Amino acid sequence: MSFAAKSDAIDALPKTPASDVKKLGWRGVMRDVQKSGRLVVTNHDAPEAVILSAREYEAIVQALDKARGRDQATLEALRERFDERLKALKAPGAAAKLLVAAKKPVKLHGKVKAGGSY
Repeated sequence: MSFAAKSDAIDALPKTPASDVKKLGWRGVMRDVQKSGRLVVTNHDAPEAVILSAREYEAIVQALDKARGRDQATLEALRERFDERLKALKAPGAAAKLLVAAKKPVKLHGKVKAGGSY
């Protein structure tokens, strides 16, 4: 996420000055937090902290866990594809074939060989 996107996300949240935290006390601040689930505490109009309700925090943690699970599934699929390709190198005669292919000159004609077929 870019800094601009982060800044926009913070700008969209309700704000309270740090002086209100002192004036209203924790209960007063938490009343404001309960209205939207989150509250930006500012110091001289600059964001200094974001206070989240427990429910909001839990939702963020669950979203991160879900995203992490998708990443793990993608990584596992990639690992399986790699292992499948690696099996070909362990087949009988694979070493000899690899040496022949490595010694053979290749004419690329200005193109690059890449992708699943190579």
